[in-house]
Amino acid sequence: MKKRGFQRSDRVAEQVRRDLSELIRSELKDPRVGMISLTAVELTPDYAHAKVFFATLNAEHLEEIERGLKRAAGFLRRELGRRIHIHTLPELHFVYDNSIERGANLSQLIDQANALSDQTPEE
Repeated sequence: MKKRGFQRSDRVAEQVRRDLSELIRSELKDPRVGMISLTAVELTPDYAHAKVFFATLNAEHLEEIERGLKRAAGFLRRELGRRIHIHTLPELHFVYDNSIERGANLSQLIDQANALSDQTPEE
C-alpha cells in the first residue's frame, strides 16, 4: 500500500496560490480587487484549469471584486507563466470562498446558544 504524501499537483497548486497572491498584491492595479486572500487553488489533473478560491472582508462589493479578477485573469496567467515553468499553464477561474464567513456565523450561533444555556431559569 502506497503512502500518500504531497503529490506534485498539490505542490504546483500551492506554488500557484503563493505566486498569484504576490502578483495580486504587488502588480495588480485594479481598484476593484482591493484586499483579498487566496485560500486555495484546485488544479485539474492536466493543469488546464485552476479554480482559485478567494476570501474578502469586503463582501458587499463581491460582484465588483469578481469582475476585477475575471478581467485580470489573462494578465495574471501571463505573469504566472513567467514565474512557474510547467508544461501547461492553467486558465484561471476565481471562486468566492465563503467558508470564513460561514465559520464566523456558526461561531456566533454557538455563542448565542451558550449564552442561552448559561441563563438560569427564574423561580
